[in-house]
Order: sequence, then structure tokens, then C-alpha cells
Amino acid sequence: MIVMSDGGGTNSMAMLIGLRDADIRPDLIVFADTGGERPHTYRYMDIKREWLEKNGFPDLTVVHKVDAAGNVQTLEQSLLDSGYLPSIAYGFKTCSQKFKIQPVDKFLNGNEAANQVWASGGKVTKLIGYDADETHRIRDYDDKKYDVRYPLVDWGWGRDDCIAAIRNEGLPLPGKSSCFFCPNMRKGEIMELHALYPELAERAIRIEQNADLSSIKGLGRDFSWKSLLATPDMFADLYDKPMPCGCYDGDSVETVKRAA
Repeated sequence: MIVMSDGGGTNSMAMLIGLRDADIRPDLIVFADTGGERPHTYRYMDIKREWLEKNGFPDLTVVHKVDAAGNVQTLEQSLLDSGYLPSIAYGFKTCSQKFKIQPVDKFLNGNEAANQVWASGGKVTKLIGYDADETHRIRDYDDKKYDVRYPLVDWGWGRDDCIAAIRNEGLPLPGKSSCFFCPNMRKGEIMELHALYPELAERAIRIEQNADLSSIKGLGRDFSWKSLLATPDMFADLYDKPMPCGCYDGDSVETVKRAA
């Protein structure tokens, strides 16, 4: 059984194209939705689903974090309730574990086909979208349930190769996938968010102002988004290339624990 963890960005779309060309069809393509993805990621899901159907791939399976009663939980509301910023602002990745990794693992734990594989003593093959420019992120570990593979690394595809594959397919680029309040967003991306989606920027600042800022200044760690948006001309790197979110690439909870 082959399961692809879809992060919603460039690497994921490129990996789908490469898998098609290698005649590899995943049994499941799973995307964990925090409820706070930026609008272009949600819009691109329609483009991706059309491509999946055209190429004989299974539809995208979207999973969420749910409470004991089955109600969907969003990362945004969790942060407002807890009075914290996303954990990556403090140097941790627990928001990713709770809202990306755990929902996928919970879904697979309840999947009949996956359980049949495990019951027979086998492993589910999980495909992760690290590219050849980020091999430093790969960790060796022994997982009893998953055989983790990195197709883009195996093919030698770096970021530029992934972009080229998507363009050669005649598809638009997905854009960076991250929450609209991600602390890893560059200042230029924050300004763009404010220009295009002012209501989302306001919601991000609400998270920031609601949080305990005793150890950091805000969502930007050493600066607050509110201050940035009030004085944009003070910042010089508005046109830097966007950095990857870095908070999730489909690894299981055990993988993250072993890599920590």
C-alpha cells in the first residue's frame, strides 16, 4: 500500500507528476488541513483534483484534527484558546504534530486497507515530499508501520526541477503552502497577505495580540506583524524568496520524535 502525504505546495504537485511518469499510482493521497491554509492553497486543490482524475490517480483525501465528539478543530482557534503563537515561533513543531501529523496517522489507523497490511506483518509505504536540495532534513529511523520514501530525492529533483516539472505539465505553480499566520512567512509575504487578504492579516494579528509575548516580540519572533504592517518601509527584505514552511512534510509522529 502506497500513501502520499500531500503538503499542498510545489514539491507535492511535482511529486505527483513524477510518480505518474514513473508509472507509480498511490493508493491514497492525504492532505491534512489545519483550517488556516492561505487561499491560493485551497484554490489549487481544484486544479490538483482535476489533474488527479485525468491521470487515473485517487482523489485527494482531506483530513482534519477532530475532538472526541468528532468536531473539526482548527489551529487558529486552538491558538486563540491557548493564548500562544504557533509553536514554531518558539522553536518547536507541536502545532504540526497536532494538526498535520496526528490527523493523518489517525486516519490511516482507521483505514481498513492499511490495517490489513499491518495485520499481515507488512508496512505501508509513505511518500514524503523532501526534494534533493533538502536532504539534510532526512533522518534515518526504524518505523514498525511505515516504509518512508523520498521520491524527489531519489530522482535528484531539486526545487528548480520541481518548478520545471509543473510548468512542463502546463499547470500553474501552487505557491507556498503554509498557514496564513505562519511565523516562517517572510516580511514580503506578510505584506502581500495584508494587501490581498486584509481580513486574514487582521486575524493573524488577533492571534499575535492575544498571545503571551514575554519571550518573543510577535509572530515574526523578533518583530511583531502589527508593527511591520504599520511601518512597512522600515524593512528591506520585502522581496526575498519565500522560505518553505518547514513545519510538516508528512512524517509520522514517531519520525518527528526520533528526529528531535
